[in-house]
Amino acid sequence: MLQTHSTEQPLDLVIAGGGMAGSMLAYVLLSQNPALKLAVIEQSSELGTDEQPSKASFDSRSIALAHGSVELLQQWGLWQDLQQSGCAIKHIHISDRGHFGKTYLNAADHQLTALGQVIEVEAIGEVLWQKLKAFTAQGRLSWFYNDAISALNPTAELQHISLQSGAVLQTKLLVIAEGGLSPSRTLAGFELKSDDYQQHALIANIGLAESHQHKAFERFTPTGPLALLPLTRQRYSLVWTLTPEQAAHHLNQPDHEFLAALQQAAGHRAGVFKSVGQRVVYPLSLKRATEAARHRTVLLGNSLHNLHPIAGQGFNLAIRDIFSLSLLLQKHQADAGCYALTKAYQQARLPDMQQVILYTDSLVRLFSNSSRLMALGRNTGLFALNLCPDLKQAVANQAMGLNSIRQLKALLTSA
Repeated sequence: MLQTHSTEQPLDLVIAGGGMAGSMLAYVLLSQNPALKLAVIEQSSELGTDEQPSKASFDSRSIALAHGSVELLQQWGLWQDLQQSGCAIKHIHISDRGHFGKTYLNAADHQLTALGQVIEVEAIGEVLWQKLKAFTAQGRLSWFYNDAISALNPTAELQHISLQSGAVLQTKLLVIAEGGLSPSRTLAGFELKSDDYQQHALIANIGLAESHQHKAFERFTPTGPLALLPLTRQRYSLVWTLTPEQAAHHLNQPDHEFLAALQQAAGHRAGVFKSVGQRVVYPLSLKRATEAARHRTVLLGNSLHNLHPIAGQGFNLAIRDIFSLSLLLQKHQADAGCYALTKAYQQARLPDMQQVILYTDSLVRLFSNSSRLMALGRNTGLFALNLCPDLKQAVANQAMGLNSIRQLKALLTSA
């Protein structure tokens, strides 16, 4: 489906990228602002239709949603439809393979029923698509599938967008949410910093012999972290950090050999692994833009920050991008791309992003180091967490995103 929009009537927003972050932003903004009109540009060659979203944008991966993110999804009217596909994390077991350091986080210790939820991306895509269809039918949302931005020509009042299909759009604000390899980010003049971790992540769903009892495991190994997150139907979502050579080896192993190698790396505390689904490998790096906003343009999601999967912070940071922009648009409905909005968005997102990057990057470097002195320091730290409730509470709050959301709300409501 390809829809064109008259250049005589500027749109309030154009979102470049129809994946999870872009589609969720479209839903949140349209549901909160009844007069808003926007368009989504989806560059995938796997065409979406009126009946289903682009499969390239909503793949078979799983994501961990922090407790604070789930609360935002509830406020936005999304979690009610998603919760049947989610699996609660009630306990987190953190350990360092071959060393004494261990710590535990339990939801009950924080007066919560769950520290977070794990959900497959496809389930989020289906719920978002069903909700966005209504806005498309109302004429408030236009889709440009199998298309991409070819040129940007900003003026004082508008962003003029030329598409590869020949369509031309005018908008008050362009939101770039195309993912880590965003071509439009470069067109808009944003600078990107990148650090290669020299690690690959192997992703797969793992079937268990018995129930996981809503336990999540993060085990630090010499090659990097190994995470097992509870899924529905007696499964784990696996994220295994490996060297490129190890990842290639495990990717092509017969299932029984792979499961034996994983069992050895993870230990038996997480249960007995019985089956493995499709395995996927991708390289790991830290990418972040030096700015979150420019003239009538903002970055969102992986186009702004692309993190190591350790601690599962990536999409939770994107949800806070959406939260920030939604709060600002309620204050600046007359001109979605005004300087006051883009300036406030930058001031809100960069400190949050930098704090999470410091947290995740430090964990990667600390726990991917074979130095005995480093091992002693990190294991002493893990041991100390069990002895200091206040320190453990601070770590839990960071993992759940609660402090970040409170800080954003206070900052943006006063902006």
